[in-house]
Amino acid sequence: MNEDYLWDKSGEPDPQIEELEQILAPLRYQPKPLELPVVRRRNYFSLAAIAATLLVALLAGGIWIKSRKQQTPPQQEIVKFVPSEAEEKEPSPPAVVVTNTDLPRKSIHKRNKRIFTKHEREEALAAKEQVLLALRVASEKLKLAQRRTQTPPPNQIKNQHKVG
Repeated sequence: MNEDYLWDKSGEPDPQIEELEQILAPLRYQPKPLELPVVRRRNYFSLAAIAATLLVALLAGGIWIKSRKQQTPPQQEIVKFVPSEAEEKEPSPPAVVVTNTDLPRKSIHKRNKRIFTKHEREEALAAKEQVLLALRVASEKLKLAQRRTQTPPPNQIKNQHKVG
């Protein structure tokens, strides 16, 4: 057998090798160009989802704006609270009632500020002091509970090792 024939087909072929070549000839490598299938189908799902989201947002915004325009503020009366003569020693001017819907909403709310009497102010300050006292008591109780949970009991031996 000539081994050069196996590598570069030079020299005399062996009859058994020629027979094997003929049997295996249909399985021989045949170069073909690579053909990739062309898919022209596009995925429109993401574009449809974005469009639907924008449509819902626009509809919600339109409904919100429409509902805000339909809600016209009712005519509001601006009343200046004047304490009674029993609460205040000096004479005061009479209460003034003004009806004006031409003013912007913000200015109406600013002018509609309630003026407290002396008695109401004292009550409010007393209530504030009670709330602050309750907060201090609760804070101290929480601190005490925290200290008790974080520090070991006084009878515990530190660096205790198990025996046995």
